[in-house]
Amino acid sequence: MKRTWVAASAVLAVALLLAACGSSSSSSTSTGSSTTANAGKQLKIAYLSFAVANSYDAPMLAAAQAVADENNAKLTVLDANNDPNKQFSQLQNVITQGGYDGVILQPINSTNLITPAQDAISKKIKVANIDQILGPKLDTVEKQVQGQSVNVTFVPTDIGTKLGKLVVQACQQNNLNPCKVGYLYDIKASALDVAIRQAFDAAIKGSPVKIVAEGQSFFTPAKGLAATQDMLQAEPGLNLIVGADQGIEGATQAIGKKKVLLVGYGGSAAAVQGVQSGAWYGDVAQNPATEGRVGTQQIIGAIRKGTDYPAVNAVDQLPGGGVITKENASQFHPEWPG
Repeated sequence: MKRTWVAASAVLAVALLLAACGSSSSSSTSTGSSTTANAGKQLKIAYLSFAVANSYDAPMLAAAQAVADENNAKLTVLDANNDPNKQFSQLQNVITQGGYDGVILQPINSTNLITPAQDAISKKIKVANIDQILGPKLDTVEKQVQGQSVNVTFVPTDIGTKLGKLVVQACQQNNLNPCKVGYLYDIKASALDVAIRQAFDAAIKGSPVKIVAEGQSFFTPAKGLAATQDMLQAEPGLNLIVGADQGIEGATQAIGKKKVLLVGYGGSAAAVQGVQSGAWYGDVAQNPATEGRVGTQQIIGAIRKGTDYPAVNAVDQLPGGGVITKENASQFHPEWPG
């Protein structure tokens, strides 16, 4: 359950991260996450990244590294490069090698890390999970692994519901009936995409929205461009395209001057700028830097103080419930470039 990603612009990612650290978007997750700088021995924490060279992961990792540096902790970054089997082996190696005080997980697949995570906990290694879900239930932010110390994530089904409602709103406001929609999956077979699509379908039920074309972006503008071109060729009367931000970035290139509404999710700088300009109708926000920062603060607290933290929804106090429209786009502070 993961993405094939775009290489990050390190300078832009860091700039966005610095801006985000001072923004209102991080305020919802500050409770219970403070640590004492440089307290005690240097901690050793494994950071299992789904893909280091990814524009969404880059600010998450940068935020985690900054917190570690401030709190006498060493992050050992292990890059799975979107391979769930590799990530499984990496976690097994962390446990076998020993010497780690904690591990931060970014699951590519929601369920295949459960058993090694349980093994880590049984060996007194503190486990933090950030970004995507660790467990079979994709409709909750709550922890699903007994003994897990930290969980800072988003809820996939929430994204699908918000996307569906936003698409219905876009179609109704533009008097489109039927409203012919092209749906861009990210990776169609992934648990993430299945959960988002099921919630999306429930949200549009009974509305004028009709899915008439589908494609896959693999979370890249290039794939989004190609998929949109194919959809437009098959259904030249498309009214709207919906998908993750990277896919919608590709769609903007494909539609040219055609009047096609665009709805994305991710809350990237590209999305916020697109919504503000009117090029995109709307977007659903995510906060990767917040996840990296709070997750690392809390795992350090768990190791040093023995604290198990309540689960955190990284987007639960964003403006507009995390739904970005032209009216409120200026209130959002994107944490990644897109």
